Amino acid sequence: MVSFNSLLSCLVVALRLRLGATAALNGKRQTSTVPSFVKDYAPLVWLQSQDPYFPSDIGAQLQHTKPEVNFVVVPNAPNPLTLNNLDSLNAAGANVYLTSVDDITTKPAWLKGVKPDASGKTNGAISTAIIVNDHGSGTVDAFYMYFYAFNYGPPVLGRDVDDHVGDWEHTMVRFLNGKPQAVWFSQHAYGEAFSYNAVEKRGIRPVAYSANGSHANYATTGTHDHTIPGLNLPRGFLEDKCDQGTLWDPTLSAYYYSYNANTKAFAAYDPSYPVAWLNYIGKWGDQQYPNSDPRQREIVPGVDATARFTSGPTGPEDKQLNRTDVCTDYNNLPCVIRPVRGP
Repeated sequence: MVSFNSLLSCLVVALRLRLGATAALNGKRQTSTVPSFVKDYAPLVWLQSQDPYFPSDIGAQLQHTKPEVNFVVVPNAPNPLTLNNLDSLNAAGANVYLTSVDDITTKPAWLKGVKPDASGKTNGAISTAIIVNDHGSGTVDAFYMYFYAFNYGPPVLGRDVDDHVGDWEHTMVRFLNGKPQAVWFSQHAYGEAFSYNAVEKRGIRPVAYSANGSHANYATTGTHDHTIPGLNLPRGFLEDKCDQGTLWDPTLSAYYYSYNANTKAFAAYDPSYPVAWLNYIGKWGDQQYPNSDPRQREIVPGVDATARFTSGPTGPEDKQLNRTDVCTDYNNLPCVIRPVRGP
């Protein structure tokens, strides 16, 4: 016959096991849930009022492109190409270009993306990837990666320069113990960093201004010359223009991921999110057309940087996700976190 003490002991053990299992489950949930501060302090983006190229669905881009290397279609590429198999193209190397199946000079509708609605959502288009890198010791970087199907470069001397299929831009917020410290704004080859206290905010959320056509991110509205990386003047040779056109909330249509810098592995916070595409090392647009292509022309013959059409960009995996400083590492420029908002 089982004594009362034995039953009590069994009950205590069972209760401890239950509590332990619950704690373990809670721990699992914590590691598989987007940190609340990543959403709470996610930047909002003002799209420029004259920009016809809105944020675009990341996956839909694959439906309108074909993978090429040196203008030749990659043999045995998956068909259809999806976000779940895009990384298989890595077998063909880093010079794979997701090349438009349409003549982009005809301005096919898919290049124009989706205009955010009154709530700031790009309905039917998941146009953002939010990637969280926990450095440890309380330091967390949250990358807000924005995708556009087309980049319309600002005119130079009245002529189009640096147009290309595919455009990845981003802002990054660095947190310490869940509190935002600084914000990075990507701008062409480089960008700018400001303290969180310095940036414009709506509530507690930082505000970024997306430039007309190029989608470079700035901390202020107005005109920005980016001839010299990291130094934005009110006038110059290469001008970006920003204003309060359409307010976009990138969190409303986004995939959320964590990034392990040690293993260089991405993990989805939701198992329904595709992951393989993040490992793709190729380009998200056409290769720069040769001068023999009737669509191409250069302001200065022989200078690629003055070409009308340039090559598409690399994706999120190439955006220095494990950076030491808030800024990207570019030509040994010092990382200056500006304490006052300005150009």
